[in-house]
Amino acid sequence: MLAPFACQPDASRGRRFPEAMSSFRSPFQRDRDRIIHSSAFRRLKHKTQVFVEHEGDYYRTRLTHSIEVAQVARTIAGVLGLNTDLAEAIALAHDLGHTPFGHTGEDAMADLMAPFGGFDHNAQALRIVTRLERHYADFDGLNLTWECLEGIAKHNGPVQGPNADPKHAAEVLPYALEEVNRAFDLELTTHASAEAQVAAIADDVAYSHHDLHDGLRSGLFSEGDLMELPVTGPAFAEVDRLYPGLDPMRRRHEALRRVFGRMVEDVIAVAQGRLEAARPQSAEEIRHMGTTVIRFSKPLYQELKAIRSFLFTRMYRAPSVMEVRAKVTGVVRDLFSAFLADPALLPGEWRADVEAAADQTALARVVADYVAGMTDRFALQEHARLCGGTHLGAQVLTRPGQGSGDWPGITQA
Repeated sequence: MLAPFACQPDASRGRRFPEAMSSFRSPFQRDRDRIIHSSAFRRLKHKTQVFVEHEGDYYRTRLTHSIEVAQVARTIAGVLGLNTDLAEAIALAHDLGHTPFGHTGEDAMADLMAPFGGFDHNAQALRIVTRLERHYADFDGLNLTWECLEGIAKHNGPVQGPNADPKHAAEVLPYALEEVNRAFDLELTTHASAEAQVAAIADDVAYSHHDLHDGLRSGLFSEGDLMELPVTGPAFAEVDRLYPGLDPMRRRHEALRRVFGRMVEDVIAVAQGRLEAARPQSAEEIRHMGTTVIRFSKPLYQELKAIRSFLFTRMYRAPSVMEVRAKVTGVVRDLFSAFLADPALLPGEWRADVEAAADQTALARVVADYVAGMTDRFALQEHARLCGGTHLGAQVLTRPGQGSGDWPGITQA
């Protein structure tokens, strides 16, 4: 039984291209299945979170991250009486638009695409699920429900209007988002459904948890460092009290799963309190509350800010990470420049898109679609083939006089 404020599958606003209802799947289950079977979802296996894909087999990739986000989203949504299938679908789709090399690649692509309408991974995810996946006879994209598209576009909150978070607001919409919104109005000034809000907070829970795991495994910081921080320090202290002398790897896991549990329990408690106070009777009321209903408590939010500040300094800005990031920024820039200068270098199946490009802006968007869709591994291989790069372990080097020169750095994690 779904809560009255959940997205009801039989009340979906439908799909851009009408389809007959499935006899055994709800519309949101169908969305989830189409996302899982998409080419873009498979490519997440070899796309980076923080570390470049071949730096180690144990580090998270975009695929494992998306699965973890979906698991958290289903848990929270289920407790709150929300539609778990919709929350899961949005969670699985939220990173489809990421470039190779994580946020580093996105920063590089955003700089390159600034003269051509910009680049944003959320908007690019919409472009993928509405245009670039080309497998179905009746339409381009996956023809997802309005509610799923809304969740991808607005899971971080309204994109425009008085309630938009300045971090995510856009005076001028990225072209990919503007294109979808023009065809299928996503009501960008309102909040998204509670299911989309759950997917967003699940993303925060998942990456906060697994970045601690990955940072420890990489040796960028130690358990001793985490014992000095809020949330993580008490978690390690509790494990030491309950299991004195525990094996170091088990100790780490036991502590961090307590951190994970604290975040999930906090979100559920806050949401239950806010929903009880507001008593919304429909998904539409959730959208027009003017604030999010799914969020961390203020005390935990402040504690997590301290952890994220620590991770920013010790992990995202660690010299070894910055060195590789600077190099892969050059890879993205080199590839984009090479394909834009000579579109004939693109594979044959992209030729129709190139021929349909009416101007340089349209051509740049085709090139961005292609480069953004690359995995880390394929981007490095193509850079070696086209720009003279040479692979040496986890490094990507450029022969003197070729490629990206001094490998310019980046400005954001």
